[in-house]
Amino acid sequence: MRKIGIVGGTGIENPDTLKGFETKIIETPYGKALCNIGEMSGNLVAFLSRHGVDHSVAPHMINYRANIWALKSLGITEVFATSATGSLNPDMKAGHFVVCDQLMDFTKNRISTFYDNPIRGVAHADFTNPYCETLRQKAIAILKKTDITFHEKGCYVCTDGPRFETAAEVRAYAMLGGDVIGMTNAQEAALAREAELCYTNVAIVTNMGAGISPTPLSHKEVVEAMAQSIKNMEKLILGFIGYNKKVKDICLCKHCMKDFGGFKLYPEKE
Repeated sequence: MRKIGIVGGTGIENPDTLKGFETKIIETPYGKALCNIGEMSGNLVAFLSRHGVDHSVAPHMINYRANIWALKSLGITEVFATSATGSLNPDMKAGHFVVCDQLMDFTKNRISTFYDNPIRGVAHADFTNPYCETLRQKAIAILKKTDITFHEKGCYVCTDGPRFETAAEVRAYAMLGGDVIGMTNAQEAALAREAELCYTNVAIVTNMGAGISPTPLSHKEVVEAMAQSIKNMEKLILGFIGYNKKVKDICLCKHCMKDFGGFKLYPEKE
């Protein structure tokens, strides 16, 4: 049995999908996290809405540590995340999916580590490849069997928000090699790596970035574009959950913190 965490407001969390699932509030040292837990395709699955069940938590206010800690405490080993993004790349258009392989973090005021106290001590996680290559290849294999337009690689740029970016910022991020831009992925990916979880993100392009788009950006535009892509994302997520074939394990995620004694939920002070 695989143990899979699904993170994001994808629209898949509907009553039909979650029949037989149990809603649990997970207590963590960082606060509470809400998960819907059940079985699908013979696997344990935990759905976690990063913005809360009613999308009431702004990206800069999300309790990323509580969310990742909660998934780890449930025994999750694979995390599939999805996020709505703007495009910095003219080839990545609204409705396209991007299986991200790189990340740039331009957030300023967020906590991105569990290792910030005397008990855990100081640790430095390798983040050369921020997304699990094993899970990336699974997602790509599933997408190749669909009619969804997707890109096998893409660099995710993460900003604080909640405002959209300026045209100058978009130009700068694109010049640096960014492909899509959002407000949630940097902390999730970094914390998942420290927690020795395999983590991948498939971005949904909802709009072109500021200055690239011929019209001013609006939240309504993002919501409407996301709604059009929900069925495709549901198809991908169900495919990912049901992809129980043996695959070559080509990542080091599960052993990332071995030089620091491995990640423990409740470390003891020595």
